[in-house]
Amino acid sequence: MSWSRRLLTASAVGAGALVATTFAAGTAGAHGAMFGPASRIASCYAEGPETPKSQVCKDLVADSGTQPLYDWNEVNIANANGQARQIIPDGHLCSANRDKYRALDWARTDWAATSVTAGAKTFNFRVTAPHQGVMTLYITNSSYNPTQPLKWSNLDLANPIATFASPRTSDNGYYNVAANLPQRTGRQIVYMVWQRTDSPEAFFGCSDVDFGSGTTATAGALAAQTPSAPTEAQISAGAAYSSVSHAGHGGDALTAQEAAAGTTSTNTAASVHPSGSDNLLLGVAGAGLLAATASGVLLARRMRNTAVTA
Repeated sequence: MSWSRRLLTASAVGAGALVATTFAAGTAGAHGAMFGPASRIASCYAEGPETPKSQVCKDLVADSGTQPLYDWNEVNIANANGQARQIIPDGHLCSANRDKYRALDWARTDWAATSVTAGAKTFNFRVTAPHQGVMTLYITNSSYNPTQPLKWSNLDLANPIATFASPRTSDNGYYNVAANLPQRTGRQIVYMVWQRTDSPEAFFGCSDVDFGSGTTATAGALAAQTPSAPTEAQISAGAAYSSVSHAGHGGDALTAQEAAAGTTSTNTAASVHPSGSDNLLLGVAGAGLLAATASGVLLARRMRNTAVTA
């Protein structure tokens, strides 16, 4: 194969790869996490992915790197389709059975826990891309032992503490979920399943809470700090390091009626990440630049050869 043909072939392959890679980056999505009570991943992200403070978050970064924390709003299964109990095995509920988030399944008593009491509460879910769906919150039952991996049988599945019909819009980036906590003692887990109804995708999360009074299961355990949720400044600063889009995908666009109502489905980090269409345009432009560069080099070589022959 001639030098010129090799150059054109390489340019075509490179251009195609650039378009494909850019388009793929634009279609990944991420959509939120529980901030009150803060989920495990939200709490560790709030500590700072590069300099976590608690031992459990330090161990998470040592095991899995910082990327899971920068992708705090992406603990999902793309094709859950309402089958979470069938596809997530016991011991892997907090990670949604994703290896990337495996550290979230650790059965440790030093996960930061929010102090709570029984009764009516308002939980706050930070949503970076609102979706129509159903968010269901469960709490662990008397069989739960915080030193053992969380199993489906540890959840009071028959009595969810909240069922929230999520709209396609949010209240300043939050869903405010009315919940009712039953009587419990010691450390427990609030488990979230947010199943979209406009897509088979679902999101999951574990928030550690502490009702006080202690239990024999936690006697002598490591002390846990009170969790903090990420600030808006932290969300904006970390978005540039996220490997997923903060703008969502698949059915995210507002209807004309919703847009006219002045509601929003965006978030503070959305401007950092181009949308899928923007990424595709950037990819096409980059591919065109590659092709143009190759053509220019080839033309210059031919002109030089012509001049030498003359």
